[in-house]
Amino acid sequence: MTKLTVGNARIAYRTEGSGPAVVLVHGVGPGSAMWDAWSSALSADHTVILPDLAGSDVAEDDGSPLAVEDLAAQVNAVIEDSGTGPADLVGFSLGAPTAATAAALRPDLVRRLIPVAGLTHAGDEYVRQLMTTWLGLADDPAAFGRLGTLTASSPQFLNVIGHEGAEQLHGFMRPTDARLRQLDLVLRLDVRDLLPRVEAPTLVIGCTRDQTVPVENHREFLKLITGSEYAELDTGHVAMMERPDEFTKLVRDFLDRP
Repeated sequence: MTKLTVGNARIAYRTEGSGPAVVLVHGVGPGSAMWDAWSSALSADHTVILPDLAGSDVAEDDGSPLAVEDLAAQVNAVIEDSGTGPADLVGFSLGAPTAATAAALRPDLVRRLIPVAGLTHAGDEYVRQLMTTWLGLADDPAAFGRLGTLTASSPQFLNVIGHEGAEQLHGFMRPTDARLRQLDLVLRLDVRDLLPRVEAPTLVIGCTRDQTVPVENHREFLKLITGSEYAELDTGHVAMMERPDEFTKLVRDFLDRP
């Protein structure tokens, strides 16, 4: 694992595989570990770069409120430090606007962009109510984690994995100070002015059954990024968990174009 200082944060990144570089940008949660069950789908013939940005369990900073521009600067610093740019970016959930902002601010570092299940701003009242409810459960770790499982997964997926499998998912979301700061950023987010500056070819991936960030928010990226393409999966928020094969095909087909 490589560590570097960017602004007020001490972040880290790790790499897997070899080949063209792909940076996987995490969303709200402990950090790059969210990609571990899926990253091998690319690492056989790509250099997969997995940063842990400010707000993750690995990073350290001064505890000030997070800003998406700072997270984007950290992504770009990782690309530069790794010496693999220009790189492809795949950003999930909060990682979607983070990756898109990175592409907007440093188009020279980003070859292709894939925002997944993201949002461009915090104007959706459903999202605001959900994030506020989550923050209100900071003193109840069990309920905090259970809400994370309910919204991250479609009802259909929960029934497939059953009660024991669902119970095991609760541990992913814990009300740490870092996690609460990530949720606070979602409530303040607005990247709409930046998205028209994205130059990289872009594939937006939406999730029709998303109960964390409703799919209408995913589609906003298509409207604001010139020339972008769009694909939807019939899945809950965490598409790479519910439909890994379909998700992998979408990502690989787009990244591997000449």
